[in-house]
Amino acid sequence: MGRKSLKETRQLEIIKMFYEVAKKEGYENTSIAKIAKVMDINPSLILHYFATKEDLTYALIDHILESYLLIYTVKDKDQATLENLQRTVEMLFSKEWNLLFDDGLFYTFYALAFREEKIKSKYKVILDSLRQGLAAIIEQCNEKGLTTIKAPQTAADFIFVLVDGAYFYLSLENDMAAYIQRLNFYKQKAYEFLEIPQLTVA
Repeated sequence: MGRKSLKETRQLEIIKMFYEVAKKEGYENTSIAKIAKVMDINPSLILHYFATKEDLTYALIDHILESYLLIYTVKDKDQATLENLQRTVEMLFSKEWNLLFDDGLFYTFYALAFREEKIKSKYKVILDSLRQGLAAIIEQCNEKGLTTIKAPQTAADFIFVLVDGAYFYLSLENDMAAYIQRLNFYKQKAYEFLEIPQLTVA
C-alpha cells in the first residue's frame, strides 16, 4: 500500500480536529469556522475538502469504522487462532475499546441516523462490518477444530448485541469500580456463550 497523498493527510487532520472540537464543544456547537480557528487556518481550506459540515460528519463516521476494525489483528482470516478470538473478546470488553470514540458524539450521530438515511446506512456498515469480522474469526477457529461454536454469524451478532447494550448502560455509570465490575461480568458472559476459556495474562 502506497503512502497517503497530501490531500488524504490534510483531510485526516481536519477530520481528527473536527472530532476533538465536537467532543469538547458538542456537535451542535461545532462549526467549520471553529475548527479552522483551532487549526489556525482559513475556513476556505476546510471547505476545499469538505463543502459542508454534513460532509465532514460523514467522513468522521467513516473514520470511526476504520478505528473500530483495528481490533481485528488477523489480516488473513485463514490464520485465525483461539488466542485471536480471545483477544478480540478482551478488546471488545475493555476501556480501550470504549474510548475509541466519545460516547456523546457516538450517540449524537446515532440519533441523527433516525433522521438522515446516509448516516443510518453508514452506521449499518459499521455494525455489520464488526459482526462479519468476528464471525470470520469464529468460522476459522471452528474449521481448525479449536472451537465448536454453532452459527458463527448469529454468535457474532449476539456478542455485539451484548457489547452495544453494555456500553450504553455503562455510559450512565459514574462509579468506576462499578463500571469495571459490570464490564468484567459482561465479558465473562460472552466467554460463557462462546464456550471458550478466558484469556489468562501472565
